[in-house]
Amino acid sequence: ASRITAENPDEGFKPTSGKINSIRFQSSGDCWGYFSCGLKGAIHEFADSQFGHIFAKGPNREAARKSLRFALMNLDIQGDIRHPVDYLVDLIETKEYRENTIDTMWLDGLIASKAITPSLGVNEVVFYAAVF
Repeated sequence: ASRITAENPDEGFKPTSGKINSIRFQSSGDCWGYFSCGLKGAIHEFADSQFGHIFAKGPNREAARKSLRFALMNLDIQGDIRHPVDYLVDLIETKEYRENTIDTMWLDGLIASKAITPSLGVNEVVFYAAVF
């Protein structure tokens, strides 16, 4: 399962607030989720930052991990908030996650060391290439 939050992974998962304009998510037989936000797509600055959850299943951990990765890669959230979806995609690709040798201390260490940096999206790559 993945918690979908209004948090900025570049700033130690500091909560963000703002408006969500749209969420595009397609459930499948092995992956499903839910999303909830306030009136007119608002994420309030004093509310819990979680606004969604995605669950995956499979005949084994690796199959479920791949389903979750696919679902996260195809999740599109547009709006004013930051969210850690790209970070989660990279996180579930780590050796430790794949081998299930993780715990909260491991995650705290990753966050503190900034070992995972969010991947650039296609739009960012095109923009930076055009500017260069």
